[in-house]
Formats: sequence, C-alpha cells, structure tokens
Amino acid sequence: MKVAVVGATGLVGTVMLKVLEERNFPLTELIPVASEKSVGKLITFKGKQFPIVSMDTAIGMRPDIALFSAGGGTSLEHAPRFKEAGTTVIDNSSAWRMDPAIPLVVPEVNAHILSLDNKIIANPNCSTIQMVVALKPLHDKYRIKRVVVSTYQSVTGTGVKAVDQMMNERKGIYDGEMAYPYQIDLNVIPQIDVFTENGYTKEEMKMINETRKIMGDDNIRLTATTVRIPVMGGHSESVNIEFENDFDLAEVTSLLEQTEGIIVVDDIANLKYPMPKDAHEKDEVFVGRIRRDESMPNTLNMWIVADNLRKGAATNAVQIAEYLVRKELV
Repeated sequence: MKVAVVGATGLVGTVMLKVLEERNFPLTELIPVASEKSVGKLITFKGKQFPIVSMDTAIGMRPDIALFSAGGGTSLEHAPRFKEAGTTVIDNSSAWRMDPAIPLVVPEVNAHILSLDNKIIANPNCSTIQMVVALKPLHDKYRIKRVVVSTYQSVTGTGVKAVDQMMNERKGIYDGEMAYPYQIDLNVIPQIDVFTENGYTKEEMKMINETRKIMGDDNIRLTATTVRIPVMGGHSESVNIEFENDFDLAEVTSLLEQTEGIIVVDDIANLKYPMPKDAHEKDEVFVGRIRRDESMPNTLNMWIVADNLRKGAATNAVQIAEYLVRKELV
C-alpha cells in the first residue's frame, strides 16, 4: 500500500502525516510530495526519514492512494494525472467538491456511496464536515427542513500566515505579511473567503451547497454566516435546526451519543460544554448546548466544535482512505 501525501510540508499535510502515524494506517511506502523548492528535504514518519519528491516522481511511483492538500489549482492540474496512473486521489481542496461526478464524503454520513470507480474523492469544507456529522442522525430521525448556522472559525483554517499574523499582533508587531485585511487579535472578522454576487462569502456558500450534497437532500434549506475569530484549536458553530417532526430532547441527546465520531458535552449545571481548546488534536466532533428553540415549533439549538485541521481536514481524509482499504476499493 503506497500512499502519497501531496502538500506534505503544509499545515494540513503535516497533520495528515501525524494522523496516518497515530492511526497506524496500513501503508508500506510513504511518498511525501511538495513544491520543487522542498524536493530532497527529509521528513520523519514513524521514526524513519523520507525524502520529499516532485509531483512527476510521485506519479511515476504509482501510489495506491494520494492524499492532496496543496490547493485547488494543484488539484485540478495533477489529480487527473494521478488518476491516469491508477491512483485514488482524496482531495482536501474545494476544486472537485461540487462536481456532480465526484463523491463528496464524510465517512460517518455517506461513505456507502463510494465504489471502485471513484478515483477522485473530494474531502468537504472543514466547517461543513463537523456540522453534517451531527446533523445526519437527526435528519434520519426527524427530517430536517431548515438549518441556520453561524460559525466561529479558528485562524488555523487560513494557514500558517494567519497564525503568524495573530501571534505577531499579540506581541505588538504589525509589519508582517497580512493574511487578513484587518487585525485579527482582539477582533472578529465576519468574512471568510471572498464575497459572491448574492452577498454571501464563498465559505458560506460551500456550507450551503456541500451540506445538501453530502446529506443527499436538496430540499434542506440552509443559511450560513461564517466568522473568523482569534483562536486556535478548532472551529465552533451555533446551529439552529427546524425539523418536519417534533422531537424529545432526551432522545436527541441519546441519538447523538450513539453516533460514531460524536462526543456529547452538555452539562450546564457544571458549566460543561464544547470549546476549541478541548477539541484541539482530537478527531471527534463535540456537541453541547442542546436545547429547544422556544420561538419556533420542532426547532433545536446545538453548539458544535471540532479540530478543523483534524476532523475538518486531515482525519476525515484518512478515514476515507481507511474505508477504501477496509472495503477493498483500492
């Protein structure tokens, strides 16, 4: 089992390597891939050193699986080349997500759609992943009509430059390269990605469109506001869900507790609820503040938190790869 990690030196690529090691993924050969300036440098994996290779070299080595986290342009150009070499690509960019021919997968939700024919598989947006993990068991039981979500997203979702900007600002340094158009420390920026013609950002439209595709239901109405906040460790979401059918709060909590990949943290008497610092370096989705919306019938409020670099990116990709191996689809 040869596995290539494309973008191995980036923020998500580094976590992909860590997750592969932690989960003891059954690979026999690791092929780290990065830009030409990084070729020849060594990375350490399971105590051994591996040289970074070029894209062409990696394709020539014909890996079984390629985990991509190198940006949309790179994916559009090179994923088809890996596919032609017989490799199954799991891509973390937005390049392929809304292509009707490409499966968009969160294993706990819709891994069953995968087949041997799928040689390019899209990994969803980080904020979408954690939300649909929590929505799926509730949709199956009560049928979702409408979702209103507001996000509180970590600077790590933007990358190293954003982390550096925030940490520099905390030191009173404002002359570095800016990831955001405004100061992020001690601030909140209600814009993630660029604005589209309808006044929503691309991040907001990703959540809307990707949720419907993953859940397999175009009738779900969804609106989103995505916000960048000065934290690290994970993304948080306030989610309001209107169902077709009424629900029992105890049953909702029980359904979530029984769902793979979810940890319910909801003990307000002892001030226990999910926070980014608690989700940091964890693979699960944490759900709390579960309560009825008293202003609307059949409507629920939840607070959902997950590590955006892990379940929101690297871990989800590795879990897709694990499913492919387990089902002998590679």
